[in-house]
Amino acid sequence: MNASRILRRAASAVSLLAFAWTASCALAQTPSAQAPLRLIVPFTPGTGIDLIARTVGPRLAERLGRPVVVDNRPGASGNIGTEAVVRAAPNGTTLLVSVNTLVMNASLYPKLPFDPVKDLVPVSLTSWGQLILVASTQSGIKSAADLIASGKKNPGRINYASPGVGTPHHLAMELFKSTNGVFLTHIPYRGTAPAVSDLLGGQVDAAFLPIHVALQQIKGGRLVALGIGSEKRHPLLPDVPTLAEAKAGKVNVDMWYGVFAPPGTQAADVARLNRELKEILASDDVKRAFQTQGMHPATSTPEEFQSLVARDAVRWATLVKSQNITAE
Repeated sequence: MNASRILRRAASAVSLLAFAWTASCALAQTPSAQAPLRLIVPFTPGTGIDLIARTVGPRLAERLGRPVVVDNRPGASGNIGTEAVVRAAPNGTTLLVSVNTLVMNASLYPKLPFDPVKDLVPVSLTSWGQLILVASTQSGIKSAADLIASGKKNPGRINYASPGVGTPHHLAMELFKSTNGVFLTHIPYRGTAPAVSDLLGGQVDAAFLPIHVALQQIKGGRLVALGIGSEKRHPLLPDVPTLAEAKAGKVNVDMWYGVFAPPGTQAADVARLNRELKEILASDDVKRAFQTQGMHPATSTPEEFQSLVARDAVRWATLVKSQNITAE
């Protein structure tokens, strides 16, 4: 056998090996249509984000013709579950359901091994939620003006609760403090339940809480509603003013919720998921389910959601820097 024939056979063998390797990679990246789709929720069950995933999941399964499972991965203010999605293969088997805590973490955790803005592919906005500023009945605070006056008269003596450092509840109050030039002491808890418990007991004076968490306590006279952190009043509490109406400045702390895909996900796959989610979120039963959590369904294009995420990251980074907030 001459040298040229040997070289041709060697080249052919290499080509076959390369083809086999490429094919195996393609198979690894392209699961069967029946492969389960995981919706990773980076927080514990029972949260608003968890409700979104468990409400949307079964409907998405029907539309896609494949199983959809909710996978709770709590820890590190959502960073553990988020990183799992960042590291996931972009093959249509993994999505992230998250809240604006995602971009707050970018500034609070400067050593994150990923960039939540650049390393995720926005699929769609799913909803908006509002936070309400409340006070303990034992505090004697009856209005947002009372809270501001007390904070200025006795800097640091008025304290406030949050479910933890870096949560929307925490940064909402930091924005309130910055806007109104007051010093209130932060008391972080490990979750919303213990924070609300101490607020009801009078151990802490004030807090920002999601509407659905505070609603029954307000109606029962166990918490005092001071103002809605939004540009408009909430239909469940129409008599409670916005913070701007309460002369507490423009403190808009609406929370957005949405779905993200791993980096590298194909545009066509993102577009299909976006279309399916848009139709799901338009249904009356989904609207009713979200309303129980004080949320309003909302949709967007992937590009619109990307712009929202990027703008919000800059906004909260500015606050974190100006207030010298750390996650420690």
